Amino acid sequence: MFLTRALVLLALIPTAAWAQRETTRDALDRLEETLAIRQEDGSGLVIKDLLPAIVVSVTPAYDETKNWFPTAALASLVRIFGAPGLRSCEACRAPRLYMEDGKIEHNTSNLGTVEITRLDESVRGKGAAARTAIWLDETAEGVSLKLIDLRNSRIVMAESFDPSLSEAARTRQNLKLARELDRRARGDAVTHAFVDVTGGNGFHLSFDWTEQWGDANTNLSGFTISLVDPLVGLGGSYYRVLPFAWNLMVGVKLLVSVPTGLVRAISPTAGNVIDPLFTGLLVVRLPFGKSNFGLVATVSTNGKVGIGLSLLNISLLPFLP
Repeated sequence: MFLTRALVLLALIPTAAWAQRETTRDALDRLEETLAIRQEDGSGLVIKDLLPAIVVSVTPAYDETKNWFPTAALASLVRIFGAPGLRSCEACRAPRLYMEDGKIEHNTSNLGTVEITRLDESVRGKGAAARTAIWLDETAEGVSLKLIDLRNSRIVMAESFDPSLSEAARTRQNLKLARELDRRARGDAVTHAFVDVTGGNGFHLSFDWTEQWGDANTNLSGFTISLVDPLVGLGGSYYRVLPFAWNLMVGVKLLVSVPTGLVRAISPTAGNVIDPLFTGLLVVRLPFGKSNFGLVATVSTNGKVGIGLSLLNISLLPFLP
């Protein structure tokens, strides 16, 4: 009977709350790590410019975490900003009553910057006025952080953190996709076509259709057809544009020999037919100013080196105006 009651009590323990506490704890760790990284690389907050800071809210999301979360949140803030620069606003989380000039004001709504400044003035004594207000609240996915500059009500930071930073990663991915779709909708430099003709110890002729991408549009990747070295080859290409070096393009092509592939598909024991099954080429392409022509040099895994002319975004008859 005793064992049965013990099992029933164990089943009634709010395991979801403990799981949430772990989620929140990990989210606080990600918060501290992220802000530390941003301070180190100079792309984040300048802590000294935000202090003194007043902590307006550390609100838990669950009854089971109401005693634990405020302490854990304050501990994280102390590690981030340092204890001397932080002030806790207990009055910010309670109804406020103001009496002046025969007027009584009872306020239970969310605090505004004016009221936060007034509360700070009433309790700071001879200390410097608070520069920043901080809200660090628990959410279902982790924690949310909001920093407001009390001098001009500027939003310094508003961000949510979860244990895997999946929300931040999803936001970055969505922004990247939105930029790319917007670029395509505007028709900004979507597709490029190259024809490479080289001579040397081996002739090379290929056609590239590539698309530019990346934050600075310095990456080109796409589809390649080769008619010589290898003879009838299909594959892909990738180039990196170097704007500081006269828009020099450095990249590679990986091609599959169609004749060799067809023969090996019929007879797996067959050897190479004219060309190896796979051919790789190192390509360096230098445009001539803003023209549609450039210098190109290639080195293939077949031991062939070539130098010649590259036609950039040309028509079928590039010599015609």
